[in-house]
This record gives sequence, structure tokens and C-alpha cells, in this order.
Amino acid sequence: MARRHDPERRDRIIDAAISCIAEDGVAGTSHRRVAARADVPLGSMTYHFASMDDLLVEAFTRFATSIADTFEQRLAASPDQDAAAEAVVALIHGDLQRSQREHVLTYELYTLAARRPAFRSITQTWMRASRRALERHFAPETVRALDAYIEGAALHIALDPDPQPPAATRAAVDRLTRAPARGAVASVRP
Repeated sequence: MARRHDPERRDRIIDAAISCIAEDGVAGTSHRRVAARADVPLGSMTYHFASMDDLLVEAFTRFATSIADTFEQRLAASPDQDAAAEAVVALIHGDLQRSQREHVLTYELYTLAARRPAFRSITQTWMRASRRALERHFAPETVRALDAYIEGAALHIALDPDPQPPAATRAAVDRLTRAPARGAVASVRP
């Protein structure tokens, strides 16, 4: 019996895993479901991936990398800090709101990362990439807070029945990125 040449099989399996996770969550994703969605024999699963965790790591790495790449492209295309602030607003209200599918994938990854180091490593790599992109335009001491705001604002916009408008997001980004005078300490209200 001739062996079928299928050089894209591994990639199809990873893409199928991403789709299964988006549809049924990590808990509902199995070798059998992924194989069926990828249209590959069940035995291909263990040939390409030693375990379900190996497959999940590959799937979430691909997903996180695609989001980080979009982030990088938007900020790299920004010629100055004002354009970068607009790019951040567009990321929060546009790119990070593209689909329910991406929200589910993001939150499934965060849940795994909260419990397991292999997945935490993916989120840490994603955060480092986001921060490097932001550091093109904003002070390093501001970037961590801005990155956290982006994540939180995107979550609130996704889940709030009355989400804040882009103008409110832009005002918050401006407040976060406005550099205080050297030596000044930001006051914290009780």
C-alpha cells in the first residue's frame, strides 16, 4: 500500500486543534475530534505530537504568535507616538475584538497559563513581544502599565454590554503615556 504524501498534515492538525479549542474549549478538545477536523487518521496525532499537551502548546503558540505579529505590524507602521496611541486604540477596539473565537482562545490560554508552566511560558513570550512593540514609541517604565491596560480594556470591551467608546480608550492611553516630569512621583488617590 502506497504511503500518502501529506507535508501539510502537521500544520492542519495544529489549525484543527485551534478550531476545536475555539468551539469546545480545551476540555472538549480530544485527539479524535482534532483528527476528524483535520481529516487525518487518528494515528497521525501521536506520530506528530507525543501528547495532547504537546499539541496544545503548539496550537496556543501559533495563536499567540499571530496576535503578537498583528500588534508588531500596527506599531511598526506608526511613525510617531501619537500614531502609536491611535494604533493601540485600534488594537483594543478592532484587532482584539475581531471575533468571539479569538476571545475564547485567549481566555482558554490564560486559564491554562494560570496553572501550568508550559502555557505560562507562551503568555510570557507574548507579553515580551507586545512590550517590545510598545517600546518603539513609549518609555519602558510606561510600557508595562500600557500593556496591562490593553489586556484589561480588551477584556472589558469584549464582555461589557455597554463597552467604553474608542474616545474613552484614547483618553486613558493618553493619561498612561503622558510622561511625568523627571523626578516626579505619581500620586495615588486613596
